[in-house]
Amino acid sequence: MKIRSILSYLALFFVALVIVVSCTQTPTPNSQNSPGTTSNATPVRFGFSAWPGWFPWQVAQDEKIFEANKVAVDLKWFDGYLDSIKALTANQLDANTQTLNDTISSVGAGSDQVIVLVNDNSTGNDKIIVREGINTIADLKGKKVAAEEGTVDHFLLLLGMKKAGLTQKDIEFQPLETGAAAAAFVAGQVDAVGVFAPFTTRALERPGSKELFSSKDFPGAIPDHLVVTRQMVTDRAAEVQSLVNSWFDTLKFIEGNKDKAYEIMAKRAGVTVEEYKQYEAGTKIFTIEENLQAFKPGKDMTSLPYAAQEISKFLVDSGLIKQTPDLTKIFDDRFVKAYAEKSPKT
Repeated sequence: MKIRSILSYLALFFVALVIVVSCTQTPTPNSQNSPGTTSNATPVRFGFSAWPGWFPWQVAQDEKIFEANKVAVDLKWFDGYLDSIKALTANQLDANTQTLNDTISSVGAGSDQVIVLVNDNSTGNDKIIVREGINTIADLKGKKVAAEEGTVDHFLLLLGMKKAGLTQKDIEFQPLETGAAAAAFVAGQVDAVGVFAPFTTRALERPGSKELFSSKDFPGAIPDHLVVTRQMVTDRAAEVQSLVNSWFDTLKFIEGNKDKAYEIMAKRAGVTVEEYKQYEAGTKIFTIEENLQAFKPGKDMTSLPYAAQEISKFLVDSGLIKQTPDLTKIFDDRFVKAYAEKSPKT
């Protein structure tokens, strides 16, 4: 009798459980292939890391600009830039802030990623910094040089060395995470380092250190972007549009509230406001008009399709990727176009 009673209770429990689950099941997000109102979908998992052109995303979060554009965002900070790239490749993120060459490398490795926005071009905030006594690129021969392998400053280092007729075989390359590379340089463990702001500030603390060359010497070679997964473009296009809208709205906020914005960005960067302001000349933030122009075909590095081909060739020649990936689907300018169409003409 007791056994029958227990079985009856168990049966009632499972029936109730089925009813509860069926009533509370989360609906599958609808496909959204054109800009419009966002759904109540799972928050966009959005990664960003230390770079002056990406710190405005912190302003977007703190000032609730994402909410104003009706998009739920789980903004994730990465101390290591390479870790954010790996997270997007592993589908642990839906969107990430990345350079063009790092995105090409990811696509070359099989990841399906789409560039939907140009944040900026590096115009000096990526630097090769050297110790006292090193005065030319040729002086790097036989020296210990640190950089984060496969990332933008490794790329910049190789660009500079190629210009001087050197290859990576001519130096003792030390593959270190960017923060660790800067620390190793300050400690005197390496002779030169490739780093980006704000790590440049740290590296230049070494007495007698100086900039050997920077991204300023290679215009257009290092554009920085908002990159999303193909699934985001296919299934959640309205939310991608809201991210793009949020970016341009954030730039407007910064323009009208510079003191407040600088405090937010400097705090995220871990530097003083005055130190942060020194990064301005080294990063060219792109307007909506410059975005539209960048996505067009062209014959120099100001055109993203052209730059992608040139960078891809360089990455193959340098052994950073095995073969040139299919670049025909890597850019999608519909979101910046949609923003431009709805924005007041200036």
